[in-house]
Amino acid sequence: MSTTLTPTKNNRRAARGVELTDEQNAESGFTASAQLADNLQRVLVDLIELSLQGKQAHWNVVGTNFRDTHLQLDEIIDAAREFSDTVAERLRALHALPDGRSDTVAETTTLPEFPQGEVSTSEVVDLITERIDAVTATVRGVHDDVDGEDPTSADILHAILERLEQLAWLVSSENRVPRR
Repeated sequence: MSTTLTPTKNNRRAARGVELTDEQNAESGFTASAQLADNLQRVLVDLIELSLQGKQAHWNVVGTNFRDTHLQLDEIIDAAREFSDTVAERLRALHALPDGRSDTVAETTTLPEFPQGEVSTSEVVDLITERIDAVTATVRGVHDDVDGEDPTSADILHAILERLEQLAWLVSSENRVPRR
């Protein structure tokens, strides 16, 4: 049911509390296709899972270089959280619904489960590198389809890839030895 709006002298919108018509309440602008929304959702769940697994590692890492690894995990977690928020807000801007519920994340992430209990710093380095690489694989896997429909969303994916690949290099370097 709609209320007839009384035009104002200066073409302002009606005051709050006035019921809007379906047309007035409709979202406007570019709307994501189901495929675009699905591709961004895939990236979203992997980023959320990376932040959760990073926190699990952060709490349970032990061993040589503990402090450095502990702090480096915070950097990875912060990036994953920021990127997941960016992707979720992009989905909303495209009139799609992000789903970050724990059941959805657990059921749809491409990241393997993180081990329970204390984990050595060297093992955490390998496990987190593997998980960052899994997220970048997801981003790369959807990139071309996303770019074909929405270059703006592809630009967001570029920024995510650049930072995640840098973080993977930084953390994986902890376990590398120089080539001779």
